[in-house]
Amino acid sequence: MAVSSAALASHLLAPKPLFPSPGRKLLLRSSGRRRASTIGMELEPGKPSSQFKAVDSHVHVWASREEASERYPYFPGHEPSLPGDSEILLKCMGEANVDGALIVQPINHMFDHDLVTRTLKKHPSKFIGCCLANPAEDGSGILQFEHLVLKEGYRGVRFNPNIWPSGQKITNEIGKAFFSRAGELGVPVGLMCAKVLNYDPAGISFHLSEIEELCSKFPSTSVILDHMGFCKPPM
Repeated sequence: MAVSSAALASHLLAPKPLFPSPGRKLLLRSSGRRRASTIGMELEPGKPSSQFKAVDSHVHVWASREEASERYPYFPGHEPSLPGDSEILLKCMGEANVDGALIVQPINHMFDHDLVTRTLKKHPSKFIGCCLANPAEDGSGILQFEHLVLKEGYRGVRFNPNIWPSGQKITNEIGKAFFSRAGELGVPVGLMCAKVLNYDPAGISFHLSEIEELCSKFPSTSVILDHMGFCKPPM
């Protein structure tokens, strides 16, 4: 099953709502806020719209320069050009009246999830997490994924074809094992379909056959196309 990234929040929040309330039914509808979805209770006639919650379905955080030098190092070659720590994110969310967000593991820390895990634990009422799949051929990435989901509470996993071993596709043995395990755990797979890290808008066309193959072989695994698949609408 494939859906857009805007639907990720409702899928992830349904089994364990970010904003718990007895009898709550989660809904999803589009929002004018960039990359945001509106989650809330099914309203009865006359109920105020303030009962709805605004949830950003795709954000990143990375360490400050000080944190990176002391505890959370950047991955070589992916040092950020702008600040983006959790306190900055929370400030922006407050200014924009956003109640919660899905944090996707950033490329700046590659497979070191310590910073995001700390942020999720520090602000459990604000954030849920999506980890980054490590396609290591020894299978260690799958073990890490299981730990992050089962022990640390992550609710999604991102596949980035650009960090797969050179010359290999996401349909290799590790990719299939990852995709299958995600379905078994009920964890949706978010696919980063950019051709390369410059985010070519034609990116999905380079991976469409791989996505179709994985979805055909493992139909119980839900798929989210990050950034709407980087589709470029006709002009």
